[in-house]
Amino acid sequence: MRFLRKTSLFARVGKVLVLSALALSLPAAAVANPKYAGIVVDAKTGKTLYASSADAYRYPASLTKIMTLYVVFEELEAGRLSLSSRLKVSKYAAGRPPSKLGLKAGKTIRVKDAILALVTKSANDVATVIAENISGSEKQFAERMTRTARSLGMKKTTFRNPHGLPNSGQRTSARDMATLGRAIQEHFPQYYGYFKTRSYKYGGRTYGNHNKLLGRVKGVDGIKTGYIRASGFNLVTSVNRNGRQIVAVVMGGRSGASRNAQMTKLINRYLSKASRGKKTVPAIAKNGAAPIFVATALKTPPLPQAKPGSQPAPASGAPMVLAFNSTEKPAAVPAPAPTPQTTASAAATKRPTVPGFGEAVPLPPKLVKQRFDETFAVATALPPIRRENQDLDLTTNSIPGNALLVAARERTARGIEDAGAQQNQPTPPKTLKVKTVAIETVPAPEVGSKPVKIATASAAQPASSVTESRGDTVTVATSDRPDIEPGWQVQIAASETENQAVALLKKAKARTGAALRGRSPYTEPVEANGQTLYRARFVGFDTKSSARRACRTLKKAKFACFAIYQ
Repeated sequence: MRFLRKTSLFARVGKVLVLSALALSLPAAAVANPKYAGIVVDAKTGKTLYASSADAYRYPASLTKIMTLYVVFEELEAGRLSLSSRLKVSKYAAGRPPSKLGLKAGKTIRVKDAILALVTKSANDVATVIAENISGSEKQFAERMTRTARSLGMKKTTFRNPHGLPNSGQRTSARDMATLGRAIQEHFPQYYGYFKTRSYKYGGRTYGNHNKLLGRVKGVDGIKTGYIRASGFNLVTSVNRNGRQIVAVVMGGRSGASRNAQMTKLINRYLSKASRGKKTVPAIAKNGAAPIFVATALKTPPLPQAKPGSQPAPASGAPMVLAFNSTEKPAAVPAPAPTPQTTASAAATKRPTVPGFGEAVPLPPKLVKQRFDETFAVATALPPIRRENQDLDLTTNSIPGNALLVAARERTARGIEDAGAQQNQPTPPKTLKVKTVAIETVPAPEVGSKPVKIATASAAQPASSVTESRGDTVTVATSDRPDIEPGWQVQIAASETENQAVALLKKAKARTGAALRGRSPYTEPVEANGQTLYRARFVGFDTKSSARRACRTLKKAKFACFAIYQ
């Protein structure tokens, strides 16, 4: 009996030791925070240097806007938009919740301004404006975003909206976000420079970038933050330093500061493990299925408008062909019986094909800016087609089903080769100049006692990883303070100098005691009537009611106060 009790005791102790070992083997962030996911990828080799829950489903929040910008860059590259194009603001877009620019319904915004607003302010109203102007609605735009994600190999990503506001169906993974972070650099190097923007001025106000690692961690060149309550604090970062390049993702942080500290830790630990050699990983390709154009013969098709001064081709009685977009591959067309004429033609030239479509496509789709209602191919321009039964009336059934296909192939073989040669010509890269607004730091007299020391993410970071600004330029808003994501805030003043704002925050915190415990002091420069003022705020309130309770306490202590969601 005593032996059995000892055996049972040893078994229980063994289980405890095993569980303890498993817990210690997991990343600390994953053990402490079930929302956490992270990954570090060598951008030159494609090798995963670190991963923790990298393939688990997570909510992207405003990381969604990286894909929104990817689609915008597609439209710019295709020529359907330009940086100066005007996007109209609908009533629905203007009503999107913060963070936002506060656009008015009926007004317009330039594409360039829209890009900068997403990169810096992460404006939800602007994301909706982009979606509606490109695809007609948020839903249709999100469907395009999802198709694009699949084409990039993002298997676990589904988008329901263009901004990342809460939606249970909008999901992704840390690995997919790393893929997107690499793809947007590879496919649009001429536009990727926008993600380096530290501040952006619009409508008389200056907005700072939410990515606080820009300018503080050496080599960081983008790209985007994100936060909703369900997701936690997210960040996709690109680092290019000393010939090494990585893309890292942190998702589910408990705060902006802890997320930034974790990202810095990953950069310091794994950047040195990245390759310094040439890029060996293949570029991320769009591997999704391209649309199939199916030829359908019409007995009485609509005729396209003739260009001014052009002469219509003489009618030959042949039917007309219309190209339709379809996601289903058309059935294979049986080859026609060989004749001396077709045999000689086949021996002389190889049957043309369109890359990605095979031999089942009669005519290639035209280049960009071409609408489906302009894709009619006039069959009268083709050689006359022999009918199987000359006694029957000329209908779509009186000629072999593949006759028009064969004639079209022969007619367009030369055109396909010419178009392919033009498309294969290298395009000279464009150089994008992104203007960063630099604000000179002007010493101001301190008010009262010494300013309150505001904790930053850099406090937990190794000194070697932080690049400090020594009076040259400063990042407006909060780039040198803990990250501020959308949420309830309490403002007590707008002072003429930052030192005055900081002194007021210290004084308010001292007078209110527990009411502001756990709330972060925060200053933000704003332009008002040509003058720079500094907002004095406390942030980190989870609900509207908690912000209002703090306001009531502040008012009792003789401070002006109002609660705001921003």
